[in-house]
Amino acid sequence: MAVGIPVVRDRGGRRARSALGSALALVLLLSGCGASGRAADGRDGAAPPGFPVTVENCGVTTTYERPPRRAVSLNQHATEVMLALGLERSMVGTAFPDDAVLPEFERAYGGIEVLADEYPSFEVLLAAEPDFVYGGWASAFAEQDGRSRAALREAGIDTHLNIEECPGGPVTMATVEEEVRTVAKIFGVSARAEERIASMRAVLERTAAALAGADPLTVAVYDSGDRTVFTSGGAGIGSEIIRLAGGTNLFADLDDAYGDVSFEQFAERAPEVVLIYDYGDRPVEDKKKFLLEHPALRDVPAIRDERFAVLPLSSTVTGVRAAGAVEALARQLHPDRFA
Repeated sequence: MAVGIPVVRDRGGRRARSALGSALALVLLLSGCGASGRAADGRDGAAPPGFPVTVENCGVTTTYERPPRRAVSLNQHATEVMLALGLERSMVGTAFPDDAVLPEFERAYGGIEVLADEYPSFEVLLAAEPDFVYGGWASAFAEQDGRSRAALREAGIDTHLNIEECPGGPVTMATVEEEVRTVAKIFGVSARAEERIASMRAVLERTAAALAGADPLTVAVYDSGDRTVFTSGGAGIGSEIIRLAGGTNLFADLDDAYGDVSFEQFAERAPEVVLIYDYGDRPVEDKKKFLLEHPALRDVPAIRDERFAVLPLSSTVTGVRAAGAVEALARQLHPDRFA
C-alpha cells in the first residue's frame, strides 16, 4: 500500500530563480530567430548523413534537419550527458550545476559559458542565441518563468527534456541508455553513445559480480525536509540505483520519483541505512545531525547505528553518472565485498 503525499515539488523548481535580462534583447532576438531558428548560422544545403531525424520526447515531436550547433544545457545531468558525448564544441552555454562536474569533463566544461548559477531568464537564454535547449528537470521549461517548450519553439529553438521527467514505464538503466542514445542521435554521434554505454555496463557488471550472493539492506532516502521527509519513490532511477547496489528502497511503493512522507512513516519502515542526497546549501553533516537528533527516529536502526550512505544529487538521476552511483553506493552498503 502506497504511503505519503503525492509529490508536488519539482526539484529544480524548488530552487529556481529568474536571472535578469533585457526586454529589448528579447524583441531583437525573437525577430532575428525566424520560424525555424536554423538559418541564423548560415548553414544551408543538403542534410548531413543520417539526417533528418525525428524524435518524440515527452509529448513533443521534433524533426532535426541537421545537428544543433548552438546548444544550451540546463541542469547538471543534462550538461554531463552532452560532455560525455564530446559535444562541447556544439554548446554555447550551460546553467544550474548541482556540484562540480566529473573530473573527466573539467577541461571541456571550462570552455563553456555558465549563463546562470540556477535557471537563466528567457531573455538571458535567448541572448546566447541557442538552436537547442536540453533540460534535465521539468522546471527547466517552466511556463511561469517564460521558458516553456512552446515559447522556445515559437522563438525557433528546439528542446529536449530528460525522459525521467516523463517516463513511459519503469525507470531503469535501460532508460539511462535510451536517454544517452537519443541525445547522440540528435547530434549525429551515435557511435559515441555506444562507447559510453559500454563503459557504463562494464561498471554495472563489475559491481554485480562483487555483490553476488549478498543480502540486500533496507534503505530509505533522505533528500531534505524538516516537517516531512522528501524521499525517493519507485518511479525514478534512484530506486533502481539502490536495488542494483544491493539495497531495497523502502519507499518504492510511492508512485512518483520523489514524494513526501511523515517522519513517523519513515520511522515505521525502519531502514537499516539512510541514504542522504548531497546538494544545495545544507551540508551532509548538518543533515546527519538533524536526523540523529529527531525524536521520532531514535529507534530506527540506521539512526541508532549511525549508518548513513551519501550520493551527490547529480548521481541519482538519469544521466551518465548512474552506473558509477551504483558502484559508489554498493561500496557503502557492502564494504566487505570491495575490500
